[in-house]
Amino acid sequence: MKFIIDDKIPYIKGALEPFGDVIYLPGPKTTPEIVQDADAIVTRTRTICNESLLGNSSVKMIATATIGYDHIDTEYCKQAGIEWTNAPGCNSKSVEQYVLSALLVLAEQKGFELKGKTIGIIGVGQVGSKVARVCELLGMNVLLNDPPRERAEGPEQFVSFQHIIAKADIITFHVPLTMQGEDATFHMADTLFFESLQQCPIILNTCRGEVIDTFAAETAIERGQVSGMVMDCWEREPQIDQNLLQLVDLATPHIAGYSKDGKANGTTMSVQAISRFFNLGIDDWQPQGVDLPEQTKIHLNGLNRTEEAIIREAVLFTYDIREDDQRLRTQPELFEQLRGDYPVRREYPVFHITHEGVDEKILEKLSKLGFNIEN
Repeated sequence: MKFIIDDKIPYIKGALEPFGDVIYLPGPKTTPEIVQDADAIVTRTRTICNESLLGNSSVKMIATATIGYDHIDTEYCKQAGIEWTNAPGCNSKSVEQYVLSALLVLAEQKGFELKGKTIGIIGVGQVGSKVARVCELLGMNVLLNDPPRERAEGPEQFVSFQHIIAKADIITFHVPLTMQGEDATFHMADTLFFESLQQCPIILNTCRGEVIDTFAAETAIERGQVSGMVMDCWEREPQIDQNLLQLVDLATPHIAGYSKDGKANGTTMSVQAISRFFNLGIDDWQPQGVDLPEQTKIHLNGLNRTEEAIIREAVLFTYDIREDDQRLRTQPELFEQLRGDYPVRREYPVFHITHEGVDEKILEKLSKLGFNIEN
Protein backbone atom coordinates (compact mmCIF):
# COMPACT_ATOMS: atom_id res chain seq x y z
CA MET A 1 0.00 0.00 0.00
CA LYS A 2 1.01 3.65 -0.38
CA PHE A 3 0.10 6.45 2.00
CA ILE A 4 0.65 10.19 1.37
CA ILE A 5 0.81 12.15 4.64
CA ASP A 6 1.09 15.90 5.24
CA ASP A 7 4.44 16.39 6.95
CA LYS A 8 2.95 18.85 9.46
CA ILE A 9 0.70 16.22 11.03
CA PRO A 10 2.31 15.39 14.37
CA TYR A 11 2.85 12.06 16.14
CA ILE A 12 1.92 9.99 13.09
CA LYS A 13 5.36 8.76 12.04
CA GLY A 14 5.60 5.00 12.47
CA ALA A 15 1.85 4.41 12.60
CA LEU A 16 1.33 3.28 8.98
CA GLU A 17 4.86 2.22 8.01
CA PRO A 18 4.19 -1.46 8.86
CA PHE A 19 1.51 -1.55 6.16
CA GLY A 20 3.23 -0.03 3.12
CA ASP A 21 5.17 2.88 1.69
CA VAL A 22 4.65 6.18 3.49
CA ILE A 23 5.56 9.52 1.89
CA TYR A 24 5.58 12.69 4.00
CA LEU A 25 5.15 15.93 2.05
CA PRO A 26 4.20 19.59 2.63
CA GLY A 27 0.55 20.13 1.74
CA PRO A 28 1.26 22.21 -1.41
CA LYS A 29 3.57 19.49 -2.77
CA THR A 30 0.82 16.88 -2.71
CA THR A 31 0.35 16.80 -6.49
CA PRO A 32 -1.63 14.59 -8.92
CA GLU A 33 1.63 12.86 -9.91
CA ILE A 34 2.41 12.01 -6.27
CA VAL A 35 -1.04 10.65 -5.42
CA GLN A 36 -1.58 8.79 -8.69
CA ASP A 37 -0.73 5.36 -7.25
CA ALA A 38 -1.60 6.11 -3.61
CA ASP A 39 -4.22 4.24 -1.61
CA ALA A 40 -4.84 6.90 1.03
CA ILE A 41 -4.09 10.53 1.86
CA VAL A 42 -3.81 11.93 5.37
CA THR A 43 -4.08 15.68 5.05
CA ARG A 44 -4.84 19.09 6.50
CA THR A 45 -6.83 22.05 5.21
CA ARG A 46 -4.15 23.38 2.85
CA THR A 47 -4.46 20.43 0.42
CA ILE A 48 -7.46 20.81 -1.89
CA CYS A 49 -8.80 17.30 -2.47
CA ASN A 50 -10.83 17.56 -5.67
CA GLU A 51 -10.95 16.05 -9.15
CA SER A 52 -7.84 17.98 -10.20
CA LEU A 53 -5.83 16.19 -7.55
CA LEU A 54 -7.59 12.83 -7.49
CA GLY A 55 -8.96 12.39 -11.03
CA ASN A 56 -6.44 9.82 -12.29
CA SER A 57 -5.48 8.35 -8.96
CA SER A 58 -6.06 5.08 -7.16
CA VAL A 59 -6.89 6.88 -3.89
CA LYS A 60 -9.62 5.08 -1.97
CA MET A 61 -9.58 7.00 1.32
CA ILE A 62 -8.90 10.55 2.51
CA ALA A 63 -8.53 11.35 6.19
CA THR A 64 -8.18 14.99 7.20
CA ALA A 65 -6.83 15.54 10.70
CA THR A 66 -9.02 18.63 11.07
CA ILE A 67 -12.57 19.51 12.07
CA GLY A 68 -13.18 21.42 8.84
CA TYR A 69 -13.50 19.60 5.54
CA ASP A 70 -14.35 22.34 3.04
CA HIS A 71 -11.02 21.54 1.33
CA ILE A 72 -12.50 18.17 0.32
CA ASP A 73 -14.83 18.05 -2.68
CA THR A 74 -17.21 15.63 -1.02
CA GLU A 75 -19.54 15.43 -4.02
CA TYR A 76 -16.69 14.42 -6.31
CA CYS A 77 -15.46 11.87 -3.76
CA LYS A 78 -18.94 10.36 -3.62
CA GLN A 79 -19.09 10.04 -7.41
CA ALA A 80 -15.57 8.60 -7.55
CA GLY A 81 -16.17 6.10 -4.75
CA ILE A 82 -13.56 7.71 -2.48
CA GLU A 83 -14.26 7.49 1.24
CA TRP A 84 -13.33 10.48 3.38
CA THR A 85 -13.34 11.33 7.04
CA ASN A 86 -12.64 14.38 9.16
CA ALA A 87 -11.91 14.71 12.88
CA PRO A 88 -14.98 16.37 14.42
CA GLY A 89 -14.32 17.87 17.82
CA CYS A 90 -10.61 16.96 17.81
CA ASN A 91 -9.48 20.46 18.73
CA SER A 92 -12.67 21.83 20.25
CA LYS A 93 -11.13 22.10 23.74
CA SER A 94 -8.20 23.98 22.21
CA VAL A 95 -10.53 26.55 20.63
CA GLU A 96 -12.37 26.83 23.94
CA GLN A 97 -9.02 27.63 25.60
CA TYR A 98 -8.22 30.21 22.90
CA VAL A 99 -11.59 31.97 23.24
CA LEU A 100 -11.34 32.09 27.03
CA SER A 101 -7.80 33.49 26.85
CA ALA A 102 -8.99 36.16 24.37
CA LEU A 103 -12.00 37.13 26.49
CA LEU A 104 -9.98 37.36 29.70
CA VAL A 105 -7.28 39.47 28.02
CA LEU A 106 -9.80 41.86 26.45
CA ALA A 107 -11.77 42.20 29.68
CA GLU A 108 -8.58 43.27 31.46
CA GLN A 109 -7.43 45.57 28.64
CA LYS A 110 -10.81 47.27 28.22
CA GLY A 111 -11.67 47.39 31.92
CA PHE A 112 -14.80 45.25 32.21
CA GLU A 113 -15.81 42.01 33.91
CA LEU A 114 -17.00 39.03 31.91
CA LYS A 115 -19.52 38.13 34.61
CA GLY A 116 -22.91 39.50 33.61
CA LYS A 117 -21.94 40.16 29.99
CA THR A 118 -24.11 38.68 27.24
CA ILE A 119 -22.30 36.51 24.69
CA GLY A 120 -23.93 35.33 21.48
CA ILE A 121 -22.57 32.05 20.15
CA ILE A 122 -23.18 31.53 16.43
CA GLY A 123 -22.91 27.79 15.76
CA VAL A 124 -23.35 25.41 18.68
CA GLY A 125 -21.54 22.28 17.57
CA GLN A 126 -18.52 20.66 19.17
CA VAL A 127 -16.74 23.98 19.72
CA GLY A 128 -19.67 26.31 20.35
CA SER A 129 -21.08 23.97 22.99
CA LYS A 130 -17.82 23.98 24.92
CA VAL A 131 -17.49 27.76 24.67
CA ALA A 132 -21.05 28.08 25.98
CA ARG A 133 -20.24 25.89 28.99
CA VAL A 134 -17.18 27.88 30.08
CA CYS A 135 -18.96 31.20 29.55
CA GLU A 136 -21.81 30.04 31.77
CA LEU A 137 -19.21 28.92 34.32
CA LEU A 138 -17.88 32.48 34.41
CA GLY A 139 -21.35 33.90 35.01
CA MET A 140 -22.00 35.20 31.52
CA ASN A 141 -25.44 35.32 29.92
CA VAL A 142 -25.23 32.93 26.97
CA LEU A 143 -27.35 33.18 23.80
CA LEU A 144 -27.21 30.27 21.35
CA ASN A 145 -27.89 30.47 17.62
CA ASP A 146 -27.83 27.34 15.48
CA PRO A 147 -30.67 27.05 12.93
CA PRO A 148 -29.95 23.40 11.91
CA ARG A 149 -29.98 22.29 15.54
CA GLU A 150 -33.05 24.42 16.27
CA ARG A 151 -34.94 22.73 13.43
CA ALA A 152 -33.91 19.30 14.69
CA GLU A 153 -34.33 19.86 18.43
CA GLY A 154 -36.89 22.62 18.77
CA PRO A 155 -36.57 26.32 19.61
CA GLU A 156 -36.38 26.14 23.39
CA GLN A 157 -32.65 26.76 23.92
CA PHE A 158 -31.97 28.83 20.80
CA VAL A 159 -32.47 32.45 19.73
CA SER A 160 -32.50 34.10 16.32
CA PHE A 161 -29.51 35.70 14.64
CA GLN A 162 -31.34 39.03 14.89
CA HIS A 163 -31.78 38.58 18.66
CA ILE A 164 -28.02 38.17 19.08
CA ILE A 165 -27.39 41.24 16.89
CA ALA A 166 -29.69 43.20 19.19
CA LYS A 167 -28.63 41.93 22.61
CA ALA A 168 -25.06 40.55 22.63
CA ASP A 169 -22.07 42.36 24.14
CA ILE A 170 -19.79 39.74 22.57
CA ILE A 171 -20.41 37.63 19.45
CA THR A 172 -18.29 34.60 18.60
CA PHE A 173 -18.54 32.57 15.39
CA HIS A 174 -18.19 28.77 15.39
CA VAL A 175 -19.80 27.74 12.09
CA PRO A 176 -18.57 25.70 9.13
CA LEU A 177 -18.06 27.53 5.84
CA THR A 178 -21.05 26.91 3.58
CA MET A 179 -21.62 28.84 0.37
CA GLN A 180 -25.24 28.06 -0.45
CA GLY A 181 -28.60 27.19 1.06
CA GLU A 182 -30.64 28.63 3.89
CA ASP A 183 -27.77 28.17 6.36
CA ALA A 184 -25.03 29.64 4.15
CA THR A 185 -22.28 31.18 6.28
CA PHE A 186 -20.18 32.91 3.60
CA HIS A 187 -19.95 36.60 4.59
CA MET A 188 -22.43 36.00 7.38
CA ALA A 189 -20.92 39.09 9.01
CA ASP A 190 -21.33 41.56 6.16
CA THR A 191 -22.01 45.30 5.98
CA LEU A 192 -25.68 44.83 6.93
CA PHE A 193 -24.67 42.70 9.94
CA PHE A 194 -22.29 45.34 11.29
CA GLU A 195 -24.70 48.19 10.63
CA SER A 196 -27.44 46.32 12.53
CA LEU A 197 -25.41 45.76 15.73
CA GLN A 198 -27.07 47.48 18.68
CA GLN A 199 -24.64 46.89 21.57
CA CYS A 200 -21.32 47.77 19.89
CA PRO A 201 -20.07 44.25 20.67
CA ILE A 202 -16.71 42.52 20.58
CA ILE A 203 -16.48 40.09 17.63
CA LEU A 204 -14.45 36.86 17.56
CA ASN A 205 -13.81 34.65 14.53
CA THR A 206 -12.16 31.28 15.10
CA CYS A 207 -13.92 29.24 12.42
CA ARG A 208 -13.32 30.29 8.80
CA GLY A 209 -12.06 33.58 7.41
CA GLU A 210 -14.75 33.89 4.76
CA VAL A 211 -17.49 34.00 7.41
CA ILE A 212 -16.58 37.68 7.96
CA ASP A 213 -16.38 40.14 5.07
CA THR A 214 -12.96 41.80 5.43
CA PHE A 215 -13.97 45.20 4.06
CA ALA A 216 -17.12 45.25 6.19
CA ALA A 217 -15.09 44.38 9.30
CA GLU A 218 -12.57 47.16 8.62
CA THR A 219 -15.36 49.69 8.09
CA ALA A 220 -17.15 48.57 11.27
CA ILE A 221 -14.02 49.06 13.38
CA GLU A 222 -13.29 52.46 11.85
CA ARG A 223 -16.90 53.60 12.38
CA GLY A 224 -17.04 52.33 15.96
CA GLN A 225 -19.79 49.82 15.25
CA VAL A 226 -17.83 47.24 17.26
CA SER A 227 -15.84 47.74 20.47
CA GLY A 228 -13.24 45.09 19.69
CA MET A 229 -12.32 42.26 17.35
CA VAL A 230 -10.35 39.03 17.67
CA MET A 231 -9.34 37.49 14.36
CA ASP A 232 -7.82 34.02 14.07
CA CYS A 233 -9.23 33.16 10.62
CA TRP A 234 -8.80 35.44 7.62
CA GLU A 235 -10.00 35.73 4.08
CA ARG A 236 -7.36 34.83 1.51
CA GLU A 237 -5.00 33.17 3.99
CA PRO A 238 -2.02 33.23 4.10
CA GLN A 239 -2.05 36.62 2.29
CA ILE A 240 -4.01 38.37 5.00
CA ASP A 241 -5.29 41.94 4.84
CA GLN A 242 -2.66 44.17 6.45
CA ASN A 243 -5.14 46.94 7.22
CA LEU A 244 -7.43 44.60 9.15
CA LEU A 245 -4.40 43.19 10.96
CA GLN A 246 -3.61 46.66 12.29
CA LEU A 247 -7.22 47.40 13.26
CA VAL A 248 -8.15 44.30 15.29
CA ASP A 249 -7.38 43.96 19.01
CA LEU A 250 -5.95 40.46 18.82
CA ALA A 251 -4.67 38.79 15.65
CA THR A 252 -3.43 35.22 15.31
CA PRO A 253 -2.47 32.97 12.34
CA HIS A 254 -5.36 30.47 12.36
CA ILE A 255 -4.04 28.56 15.39
CA ALA A 256 -7.03 28.58 17.78
CA GLY A 257 -7.20 24.79 17.56
CA TYR A 258 -3.44 24.23 17.66
CA SER A 259 -2.92 22.75 21.11
CA LYS A 260 -0.81 19.61 21.08
CA ASP A 261 -3.83 17.81 22.56
CA GLY A 262 -6.03 18.87 19.65
CA LYS A 263 -3.41 17.87 17.11
CA ALA A 264 -2.88 14.51 18.79
CA ASN A 265 -6.66 13.93 18.76
CA GLY A 266 -6.86 14.72 15.04
CA THR A 267 -3.99 12.34 14.27
CA THR A 268 -5.56 9.62 16.40
CA MET A 269 -8.92 9.90 14.65
CA SER A 270 -7.29 9.84 11.20
CA VAL A 271 -5.10 6.79 11.86
CA GLN A 272 -7.95 4.88 13.46
CA ALA A 273 -10.28 5.71 10.53
CA ILE A 274 -7.72 4.44 8.01
CA SER A 275 -7.21 1.32 10.09
CA ARG A 276 -10.94 0.59 10.06
CA PHE A 277 -11.27 1.25 6.33
CA PHE A 278 -8.34 -0.97 5.28
CA ASN A 279 -8.71 -3.48 8.15
CA LEU A 280 -5.21 -2.78 9.42
CA GLY A 281 -5.92 -3.93 12.96
CA ILE A 282 -4.79 -0.74 14.74
CA ASP A 283 -8.24 0.64 15.49
CA ASP A 284 -7.13 1.57 19.03
CA TRP A 285 -3.87 3.28 18.00
CA GLN A 286 -2.77 6.18 20.20
CA PRO A 287 0.09 8.68 19.68
CA GLN A 288 3.12 8.56 21.95
CA GLY A 289 5.34 11.31 23.31
CA VAL A 290 2.95 14.27 23.15
CA ASP A 291 5.07 17.32 24.05
CA LEU A 292 4.80 18.93 27.46
CA PRO A 293 5.39 22.61 28.27
CA GLU A 294 8.36 23.54 30.43
CA GLN A 295 6.15 24.23 33.44
CA THR A 296 2.99 22.35 34.39
CA LYS A 297 2.61 23.56 37.99
CA ILE A 298 0.71 26.76 38.76
CA HIS A 299 0.66 28.41 42.19
CA LEU A 300 -2.26 30.75 42.82
CA ASN A 301 -2.48 33.27 45.65
CA GLY A 302 -6.03 34.45 46.12
CA LEU A 303 -5.40 37.16 48.72
CA ASN A 304 -7.39 40.34 47.87
CA ARG A 305 -7.99 39.20 44.31
CA THR A 306 -11.20 38.81 42.32
CA GLU A 307 -12.42 35.50 40.98
CA GLU A 308 -11.86 36.63 37.41
CA ALA A 309 -8.28 37.74 38.14
CA ILE A 310 -7.45 34.33 39.63
CA ILE A 311 -9.02 32.44 36.74
CA ARG A 312 -7.26 34.77 34.29
CA GLU A 313 -3.87 33.95 35.84
CA ALA A 314 -4.50 30.21 35.57
CA VAL A 315 -5.79 30.30 31.99
CA LEU A 316 -3.06 32.63 30.68
CA PHE A 317 -0.41 30.43 32.31
CA THR A 318 -1.56 27.64 29.98
CA TYR A 319 -2.05 29.91 26.94
CA ASP A 320 -1.53 33.66 26.58
CA ILE A 321 -3.01 34.79 23.26
CA ARG A 322 -0.93 37.98 23.34
CA GLU A 323 2.20 36.00 22.48
CA ASP A 324 0.64 34.71 19.24
CA ASP A 325 -0.67 38.20 18.50
CA GLN A 326 2.82 39.67 18.85
CA ARG A 327 4.42 37.04 16.62
CA LEU A 328 1.92 37.64 13.80
CA ARG A 329 2.13 41.43 13.97
CA THR A 330 5.92 41.30 13.91
CA GLN A 331 6.12 39.01 10.86
CA PRO A 332 2.75 38.71 9.08
CA GLU A 333 4.50 37.46 5.95
CA LEU A 334 5.41 34.31 7.91
CA PHE A 335 1.73 33.36 8.44
CA GLU A 336 2.21 29.77 7.25
CA GLN A 337 5.52 29.33 9.04
CA LEU A 338 3.99 30.53 12.30
CA ARG A 339 1.38 27.81 11.93
CA GLY A 340 3.82 25.11 10.89
CA ASP A 341 6.34 25.84 13.65
CA TYR A 342 3.79 26.51 16.37
CA PRO A 343 5.14 26.32 19.95
CA VAL A 344 3.98 23.77 22.49
CA ARG A 345 0.52 24.54 23.87
CA ARG A 346 -1.25 22.08 26.15
CA GLU A 347 -4.77 22.08 27.56
CA TYR A 348 -5.80 22.42 31.19
CA PRO A 349 -5.66 18.74 32.29
CA VAL A 350 -1.84 18.61 32.14
CA PHE A 351 -1.59 21.49 34.64
CA HIS A 352 -1.62 21.13 38.43
CA ILE A 353 -2.66 24.01 40.65
CA THR A 354 -1.39 24.63 44.17
CA HIS A 355 -3.04 27.47 46.03
CA GLU A 356 -3.33 29.65 49.11
CA GLY A 357 -6.20 31.89 50.03
CA VAL A 358 -8.31 30.82 47.05
CA ASP A 359 -12.02 30.36 47.73
CA GLU A 360 -13.37 26.82 47.28
CA LYS A 361 -15.95 28.02 44.75
CA ILE A 362 -13.16 29.37 42.55
CA LEU A 363 -11.20 26.13 42.87
CA GLU A 364 -14.34 24.25 41.86
CA LYS A 365 -14.65 26.36 38.73
CA LEU A 366 -10.99 25.77 37.86
CA SER A 367 -11.57 22.05 38.33
CA LYS A 368 -14.57 22.20 36.00
CA LEU A 369 -12.40 23.92 33.41
CA GLY A 370 -10.13 20.85 33.57
CA PHE A 371 -7.30 21.85 35.90
CA ASN A 372 -5.95 19.43 38.49
CA ILE A 373 -6.35 21.01 41.93
CA GLU A 374 -3.90 19.90 44.61
CA ASN A 375 -4.79 20.19 48.28
